Amino acid sequence: MIDLKKEIAKSIAKLENIEIEKIEEYMEVPKEKNNGDYSLPCFKLAKELKKSPVSIADEIKNRINISSDIVEKIEAVNGYLNFYVNSNILIKEVIEEFNKEKENFGNQDIGKGKNVIVEYSSPNIAKPFHIGHLRTTLIGRALYNIYKTLGFNTIGINHLGDYGTQFGKMIEGYKRWGNEYDLSTNPIEKLEQMYVRINTLCKEDESVLEQARENFRLLENGDKYCGDIWEKFKELSLKEFDKIYEILNIKFDVVEGEAFFAKRADEVIKALEKSGKLQKSNGAEIVDLTEDGINTPCIIRKSNGSTIYASRDLATIIYRAKTYNYDKNIYVVGNEQKLYFEQIFKVAKYLGLEQKYVEGLEHVWYGMVRLTTGRMSTREGNVIKVKELLDESISRVKDIMKERDIENKEEVAKKVGIGAVIFNDLFGNRIKDEVFDWNEVLNFNGETGPYCQYITVRCKSVLEKAKYLPEINTVKYEYLKDAEAINVIKTISNFKETLVRAMQKNEPSILTKYIVELAENYSNFYNNNQIICEDKEIQNSRLYLTYMTKIVLEKALNILGIEVPDKM
Repeated sequence: MIDLKKEIAKSIAKLENIEIEKIEEYMEVPKEKNNGDYSLPCFKLAKELKKSPVSIADEIKNRINISSDIVEKIEAVNGYLNFYVNSNILIKEVIEEFNKEKENFGNQDIGKGKNVIVEYSSPNIAKPFHIGHLRTTLIGRALYNIYKTLGFNTIGINHLGDYGTQFGKMIEGYKRWGNEYDLSTNPIEKLEQMYVRINTLCKEDESVLEQARENFRLLENGDKYCGDIWEKFKELSLKEFDKIYEILNIKFDVVEGEAFFAKRADEVIKALEKSGKLQKSNGAEIVDLTEDGINTPCIIRKSNGSTIYASRDLATIIYRAKTYNYDKNIYVVGNEQKLYFEQIFKVAKYLGLEQKYVEGLEHVWYGMVRLTTGRMSTREGNVIKVKELLDESISRVKDIMKERDIENKEEVAKKVGIGAVIFNDLFGNRIKDEVFDWNEVLNFNGETGPYCQYITVRCKSVLEKAKYLPEINTVKYEYLKDAEAINVIKTISNFKETLVRAMQKNEPSILTKYIVELAENYSNFYNNNQIICEDKEIQNSRLYLTYMTKIVLEKALNILGIEVPDKM
């Protein structure tokens, strides 16, 4: 199979004496179809070639030697080189490659031999699973699947928030009012009520806050009473979380919490003492990061001897380096923790780890979820719970389907309702804040999950109507040269590139937008071409393209965590 992108890169590299791999890395697929199939932004070459991007583009265009069988047109536009691939070779190469790989189309081995940890979801026990947790859960699961598809050995970790002063507060609340709450039903809702109540009291009475801190110190030191209450909270929470994970079809390779690493905090203290970076400050132990460009010190241990988030997270890094020998250790956590992770990653340099483990630390942050009325807060009891959101979405799909003659309406409503929520969450750029609006989340028209599911179902329906899948030797490329078919083939050809870009930027929305593009292009093809027709050669060719589209759409949606029903 000819790698068209590599062939173009080879021709450029010969002219400018630049590594082919670097040219390939710089090349991109233009967002606008009329800008070609591949584009080289020449400003990326300006520094090493010591010329303006416009001059570079013009010179390469005039000097490049590449067969017209591969590229039929080259344009130099404002410092960009746009390449238009010959449609004959494009159709042939894409269909033959797909036929060879079929359901494995998109799979790559660029991550072979590399270990990637993706830490995501990570809810706090004894608190509701709200839509803020949904973002990390869905982004993390999508990234886990993307890395896996690209051949990485991927480890998905749910790092539970099961330790810290807040549990000292919860224990204090339980001591005071535990007999007022029946935790046999809706336990998280009642623990949340207890938390809001004790948090308010802590604000009003400093002595209550001090008692909460003492409870946590006792918990760390193995106090049985505090430990038993904490275990009860954890057990109740995990049961409730698992209900949500089951609905979303989320699975983890490892589930562990901060408590697991609290016992390993001494290893962090010893390493930092050995490096000479640990300092005393008002009774606490800190690392001064001024020399690393951060003016806020990183607190490692409190003045009362208790561990803190930082000491537990640093212990986690040491443990993961030894246990998983990771190449990347990705944390999918909101943007409000940016400074914290900058601190942690700087301190990690002083733990005595190999450099690759420090360089492999990566904070994949995302924007906050806000209500139309403002920011959510568990402390204020102002959150939207994920279970309520999913139930509401499924219910609305059921209402839409009332008049439709569809079997298994319950199953279809579940797949479409949950798909709508997932797609909505992953469609926008992850770094942007998301204002939660029921009307937007459950809008099933336009660039939505239900639309993309529907187009996939349409492909299934066409294949079912035909009652056969054509053999590759019956596909005639000349019947796939209309503009609509070419657009579908071009989009399918970009699937592998799309997955790589989504991985490189840790950005699921790149894949989500690709799915919309492929669905829209196939819809145009379907509307402008009769697929089931009298001419069997035409039918076979269009059927095979429909099959290709179905496979790629369904696979891409599955990577995001979205299932496709058989009927809609």
